[in-house]
Amino acid sequence: MFLKTSFTTLIVGVFVVYVLHTCWVMYGIVYTKPCDRPKSDNCITPFLAGNPKLQLSIYTALRPNAEGGHTLIHKEEEFDINTKFERIVNVSLPKKTRNNGTLYALIFVHQAGFTPWQDPRQVHLVAHLTTYMVPKQPEISLISGEDKTQSQAEDSPKKKQRAASGDGSTSTSDHPVSHWRSRLTLNVVGDHFVFDREYLPSDVHRYLRVFQNGKKMVYLPLLFVDELSNRVKDLVGINSTSTELPLTISYDSISLGRLRFWIHMQDAVYSLQQFGFTEKDADEIKGIFVDTNLYFLALTFFVAAFHLLFDFLAFKNDISFWKQKKSMVGMSSKAVLWRCFSTIVIFLYLFDEQTSLLVLIPAGIGSIIEVWKVKKAFKIQVFWKGGKPTFLFGKLDESERRTEEYDTLAMKYLSYLLYPLCIGGAVYALIFLRYKSWYSWLINSLVNGVYAFGFLFMLPQLFVNYKLKSVAHLPWKAFMYKAFNTFIDDVFAFIITMPTSHRLACFRDDVVFLIYLYQRWLYPVDKTRVNEYGVSYDEDKPKGKKHKD
Repeated sequence: MFLKTSFTTLIVGVFVVYVLHTCWVMYGIVYTKPCDRPKSDNCITPFLAGNPKLQLSIYTALRPNAEGGHTLIHKEEEFDINTKFERIVNVSLPKKTRNNGTLYALIFVHQAGFTPWQDPRQVHLVAHLTTYMVPKQPEISLISGEDKTQSQAEDSPKKKQRAASGDGSTSTSDHPVSHWRSRLTLNVVGDHFVFDREYLPSDVHRYLRVFQNGKKMVYLPLLFVDELSNRVKDLVGINSTSTELPLTISYDSISLGRLRFWIHMQDAVYSLQQFGFTEKDADEIKGIFVDTNLYFLALTFFVAAFHLLFDFLAFKNDISFWKQKKSMVGMSSKAVLWRCFSTIVIFLYLFDEQTSLLVLIPAGIGSIIEVWKVKKAFKIQVFWKGGKPTFLFGKLDESERRTEEYDTLAMKYLSYLLYPLCIGGAVYALIFLRYKSWYSWLINSLVNGVYAFGFLFMLPQLFVNYKLKSVAHLPWKAFMYKAFNTFIDDVFAFIITMPTSHRLACFRDDVVFLIYLYQRWLYPVDKTRVNEYGVSYDEDKPKGKKHKD
């Protein structure tokens, strides 16, 4: 018991150090030491402090260095750093871009009255207006065989534009094709911050352009292109007929602390893409940053850290409980079987949706563990004869048979409600929704059943507890850690964008957890003695010798 306790204490200690280190790193990112002596030679003053008249000019080019020509697509002649705006412009696509090529945007902030090519005080950045991605496989009605483009009238300008660009094409090519990034988000730091040369942040250094003005060092406006705002949902396919496409140009000023934070997050997403993450994988991570308020985002980091800790502790205690489990008295075998089935269904659903490996691998490991639990619960032994497996099921004793009767009775009542709902939902989806294949429909119907009605399979265990008037047979340590994670999932349900069915699944678990707590209060466990299932809670106390009468 001492070794187990010290191991758990070690994990908690590492977790506390990790949280404190994360706080220190985050503080170092958002806080920049200013120059204490403005007249010192070490100070770098902002060019914007003189309130210069500026202009914003945006060009397109086939190469990032503008060799081969460039085209002006938009300019803001009276560019105010602190004025937010959004413009929609139509961009003509060169022939090379239409033939699965690329296109770049050259963004300049320069002095009014000068062209960006002649202004020595200009700053500029280059951004991709195209990216390569494998086209999404079209979804069709499995009954009529029609796809979305055939079943919907092409009367709105947006639909016509998407159809012309190839977004509604039924091509099933597995080769990456060029897609148009329909949004370009720009930021300029509006703070008149005075940098200290000795404490200049390395992340800002690459965006900093400095010139000598007499004895003073002056830095030009800090221009930033927000790549995190480029989402997969905003991409439009390009083909040979896409002569012109719309581009939404958004601008807003940004604080220095937020700029530094955004640079670090953008670099992190880029690093993941270098490790093999696809555009879709990176988009899921972008959604956490873009769709969430900055304060909520900070809360998310801490919530995720606690979620990871409780996940590990729940996993450790759950494995220990089932490893020592010899009898299924008081345990619902149907609930164990359902958890195994639902975990496998969710894994197959994530695999069908081509979810990132960071999500897929833990789901696969969880499925293997649930299969092992089923083997323990049903006392299954596997023997191999001539390369063929033979399964042998163990026998139940009297107490286990009584538990099994209650479990079967609960499932009988539950089936009257569950089966019609699942079948009705699957038939509705088959008629009114569209899928890539029959397999996709089957997996989606099953996973929707798991999300919508999965909590009903927790009820047999509640029924067994009620009949036995005991909760001593449950793995309460693992259960409490999972319960904490349930409440953490509630926080995530508000913070992170997710399907409505998954959000409801988080809250429905709370109801079952509260019923479990009520049963624990209703049927108290005396931890000072060995309970009716042969479990002792005072394992760390030395066992005394038996008294001989």
